[in-house]
Amino acid sequence: MLLLVGLGNPGPDSENNRHNIGFKIIDAINSHFKLSKQKPKFKGLLTTGNIESKKVYAIKPLTFMNNSGTAIKELIDYFKIDAKNVIVFHDDLDIDFGKVKAKVGGSSAGHNGIKSIDKFIGTDYSRVRVGIGHPKTKKKVNSHVLEDFKDDEEEKIKEITESIVKLVPTLIDKKIDLFSSKVNQNLNGI
Repeated sequence: MLLLVGLGNPGPDSENNRHNIGFKIIDAINSHFKLSKQKPKFKGLLTTGNIESKKVYAIKPLTFMNNSGTAIKELIDYFKIDAKNVIVFHDDLDIDFGKVKAKVGGSSAGHNGIKSIDKFIGTDYSRVRVGIGHPKTKKKVNSHVLEDFKDDEEEKIKEITESIVKLVPTLIDKKIDLFSSKVNQNLNGI
């Protein structure tokens, strides 16, 4: 069993925020792989189904970014999912806009959603980090992540999401480095 988690904040005002890229990716995965209809459960919107014959749960926590770990902890305890079988999709300020990196474990780098998850389940899960760029000053970080994507960024976000979704089978096969390489090759037209 695998758990796919998309980080974001609930509500229509947050829908196109940079911080909500994880929600966009989960929505695209749900649609592409025809997972079940989203249901409110475990403090989030939960779907289930199979990808490449593997049982998958996908959740968008509705606990707001800073408390994402509470929803995930409740779900993995209930279904007895090991943290090693959790994949989290989220925004990353320290990666250039349009780049994607994946890794297992590591520090939160100040990302409050990741800090919350680390607190509740440790750091042995996989992360797919989507670059949203840095505003250059610390004072502007909060407003930057809570801003909507600009019109000229929307097309690139769509490309990133599509590339990630196509390569989800590689990701769930635990081929993290291959996933990162292929996603970025696709985005660079290589």
